[in-house]
Amino acid sequence: MKKHIPNLLTLGNLYCGFFSIGYIIDGDSKNATILIFIAIMLDAVDGRVARILGVTNEMGKELDSLADVVSFGVAPAFLAAHTYLADFHYIYGVAMAGIFPVFGAYRLARFNVTSSEESLKRFTGIPITLAGAIVTFLVLFVKTIPLWVFLLAFYGLAVLMVSTLKIPSFKNIKLPKNGVIVTLFLFYMFYLLAKARFEKVPVFFYLALAIYMLFIIIRFIRVKEPKLPRWKRGR
Repeated sequence: MKKHIPNLLTLGNLYCGFFSIGYIIDGDSKNATILIFIAIMLDAVDGRVARILGVTNEMGKELDSLADVVSFGVAPAFLAAHTYLADFHYIYGVAMAGIFPVFGAYRLARFNVTSSEESLKRFTGIPITLAGAIVTFLVLFVKTIPLWVFLLAFYGLAVLMVSTLKIPSFKNIKLPKNGVIVTLFLFYMFYLLAKARFEKVPVFFYLALAIYMLFIIIRFIRVKEPKLPRWKRGR
């Protein structure tokens, strides 16, 4: 049974990405954004849980890549199309946003054929999880950040994903992966809630808060992980 737990977390990531798209189409960008950040939290812990339980395998790596292209490629792109690109004709906006998941899918495929030894030392191009998280965070400020600034960041991140830029693996950085972005997101949500005097709490905010607690606990859990091949799940 325990071998299925990491994959269930990964499938939860995928489902959050899919569910987020549903909220985007329905015009509820707040819950859509929260679901993408929940997906980020689940993505940040599935690999660690697999190593703690001693059940890492290649299927988990491939499944993670499939989930990531939906949650951090397609969902943020749809979010951009329905917010910043909404002033364009709908089809044009979606077409403009489509570059992001296309480049993200290429980034994931390239990662999956990279040797484990190489991927543990450095990444080639920025991970899709980070790129999708930044796009989602920027959308929170749609009324503040100008369109040209967003487009510059949006397409810049897409290009950086498929670039040959070598960056150090986040394993060597003593911070939880994407922890800073998730924490900033939660602070922003608390600010909005306080401003609205907690009258309009998005449906998934409390779920996000609970999963964030799990995120922190698992990232800092004091157990000795088994000495298994520390391949990185899809990025």
